[in-house]
Amino acid sequence: MKLSDLIDFNPKRPIEKGSIAPFIEMADLPEGERDVSGIGNRVFNGGGSKFKNGDTLFARITPCLENGKTAKVSGLPEGNVAHGSTEFIVMAAKELVVDEDFVYYVARHPEFRAFAQGRMEGTSGRQRVSWQAIADYKIPDFSSVERSGIGRVLSSVDNLIANNRRVNQALEAMARALFKAWFVDFEPVRAKMENRWQRGQSLPGMPAHLYDLFPDRLVDSELGEIPEGWRFFAFSDVAQQGKGSVNPGNAPEDIFTHYSLPAFDSAQAPVIELGGAIKSNKTPVPDASVLVSKLNPHIPRIWHVGKAGANAVCSTEFIVWTPKAPANSAFLFCLATSQEFNSAMRQLVTGTSNSHQRVKPEQLGGIRVFAASEKAIEAFSELVRISMEQVLQNRMQSRTLAQLRDTLLPKLISGELRVREATRIAEEA
Repeated sequence: MKLSDLIDFNPKRPIEKGSIAPFIEMADLPEGERDVSGIGNRVFNGGGSKFKNGDTLFARITPCLENGKTAKVSGLPEGNVAHGSTEFIVMAAKELVVDEDFVYYVARHPEFRAFAQGRMEGTSGRQRVSWQAIADYKIPDFSSVERSGIGRVLSSVDNLIANNRRVNQALEAMARALFKAWFVDFEPVRAKMENRWQRGQSLPGMPAHLYDLFPDRLVDSELGEIPEGWRFFAFSDVAQQGKGSVNPGNAPEDIFTHYSLPAFDSAQAPVIELGGAIKSNKTPVPDASVLVSKLNPHIPRIWHVGKAGANAVCSTEFIVWTPKAPANSAFLFCLATSQEFNSAMRQLVTGTSNSHQRVKPEQLGGIRVFAASEKAIEAFSELVRISMEQVLQNRMQSRTLAQLRDTLLPKLISGELRVREATRIAEEA
């Protein structure tokens, strides 16, 4: 069976030129997950790819193809058509109910990706593959029931990964909202000033007994109004910069846990590599670190590390921070991912083009965007610790699920493993 028997490539989708429509760019395509990370809106100028929910987007240009950028479109408003990069091949199942999921997993099949890479054309650094070059890719002659079953069992694993991601996003958003309420907007102080807390109008997520941590008036400071008795803290007051350098190549047979920028962008999952495969110096990563990328701060990359793993190292484009008492790593993560901190980072960039813009660690350590007391920092740190530990546990579970999916996928697509057996394996896992 040829791929073209199942798929319409780059089908025509109606979008009115000049209208504003949902837009997905290449940066939003994941490398190790199914769902896009974000959907924006942009004026449709008549060019680019067009797609709807259920279609598969396949990156056709180097290095995106080699890196595995592929997604199944979801989350568009009902009936909407979206547009995106000219470097997407849109793969639409001819039999929607049967093959939507199956088509996506064929696109993720390592043998298919190798087939596509082998048919790329163009000059070095700008090679791409055409849809015509992959249309004749052959797959086993599965029945519609088998194709549907393969898609169902693999998507059941990806559904769990997607659910973990949604839960994590919600937990992180709540923690950041609480950080902003306490230390930027001073909502508990304002509530006390207005007697709202005495009327039982507590802030969401704010246990009543914690109001004792907050003063009942605001006073002037050099950076604006702050709660009485509090002070503005610099990032370096609550975080210690990790230093040192490791060359994994000096221990080629040792196993390293490598926190890299591509690993963050793909699924926030470090790569386990032999030292001999890592070609440059790295920074050691201790447990409970928060990694802040100094490269291109317009795209924030903040990595909350729990148990770092054996021989943990990270790209030198990350700055490694560990918490100073009374803060813990959960507090550092909420601070580093706050809108105020990111805005301050963007003011410190050096360099001209996005790919070369950076911030200096000493400037990062000097950022002051929150006011607090040590007791309030300690209480907040403990309050969000459990939530952030749950985020880390969910992320670890998702890594295990992704490994299961990536093990089952090639065996199912090749016909080596049948759907019933794969379903049993997935349920047991």
